[in-house]
Amino acid sequence: MKIAALIPARFASTRLPEKLIQDLHGKSVIQRTYQSTLETGLFDEVWVVTDHDQIQAQVDAIGGNVFRSQKEHESGSDRIAEALSKVDADVVINVQGDEPFQDKQSLEDLVKVFQNSSIRVASLKTKISEDEAHNPNFVKVVTDKNGDALYFSRSPIPYNRDKIRDLFYWKHIGIYAYRRETLLEYTGMGKSELEGIEMLEQLRMLESGIKIRMVETQHQPIAIDTAEDLARARRLLDMD
Repeated sequence: MKIAALIPARFASTRLPEKLIQDLHGKSVIQRTYQSTLETGLFDEVWVVTDHDQIQAQVDAIGGNVFRSQKEHESGSDRIAEALSKVDADVVINVQGDEPFQDKQSLEDLVKVFQNSSIRVASLKTKISEDEAHNPNFVKVVTDKNGDALYFSRSPIPYNRDKIRDLFYWKHIGIYAYRRETLLEYTGMGKSELEGIEMLEQLRMLESGIKIRMVETQHQPIAIDTAEDLARARRLLDMD
């Protein structure tokens, strides 16, 4: 089974302009994401999939693989699906380009579930408190007894009607792993109703009957979305 990590890297960003080429102690965000993914040693190939010259130049500078997307895309999944015209892999991991510190154990656990031939898509979840669950920027997930997602929401789910004090919630960590044919099938669908309401692309899969196996992780990734996130990442590197 050939496994590839594909890193969608869109240049435009709203809250932190040009965030993927921001400096993190001598390397850019996208360079650190690429290298930390490669250094896990889990993948046959690692590619950055981008729409922009500057990001391509950053990856070229460290000898990385770049696929230049030719189309406009609404999501990272759509972007990496285009790259499958060049990348030959049975399982594709969608690594977020703005997460420069990839965790080997989490990615390894994600890859392992594909030893089960019935698994088509997998993703990560981690425990959070009820207070954190009320943050709409944290996507919550509930699962069935097999660990497959029942629903994702920006609202706290499940609803704590009886005010159970020790209730915890599952936060969705947005790294996806797909079988090749499932990624192509999914990205060929139109946007679904629930996806449009919650603005969560994974709901398109659930609405179409594609199961998503959720894998627990203790790792809390640092995503570079704001200037404060960038400062926090720099402080983390100062501690090394």
